[in-house]
Amino acid sequence: MVGLNKVIIIGNVGTDPEMRFTPNGNPVTSFRIATSRSFTSPDGERKQETEWFDVVTWNRLAENCNQFLTKGQRAYVEGRLRTRSWESQDGQRHSRIEIIANRVLFLDRRPLGTLPEGAIDTAPEDDLEAGDIPF
Repeated sequence: MVGLNKVIIIGNVGTDPEMRFTPNGNPVTSFRIATSRSFTSPDGERKQETEWFDVVTWNRLAENCNQFLTKGQRAYVEGRLRTRSWESQDGQRHSRIEIIANRVLFLDRRPLGTLPEGAIDTAPEDDLEAGDIPF
């Protein structure tokens, strides 16, 4: 039997991404993202419910998330769920469900004038005159 482990969320980044490297030198970036839903309770009261997710990205996607994502931005995250368990130094068992992302889309537009390093600015110059236009 074939299974499917896929999750898609859209939410607000809750922490600035944190990048680290494996012993082999592979980049890993982690951040938290929150999704919210509003609903009306049976007694007519308007409520909002927020869920927090831990997101892990690897390699080139990890580098991009570390460089371009910041706390408060909206993002689309697609990936798979993974449960990780460990024992702390005091003997306590811990577990965490993470989204191992294979796709992250940055949904907020970047403010004007903040192009990524190495990008080409294609905005027209302010000092162009009519004679400078070739048509």
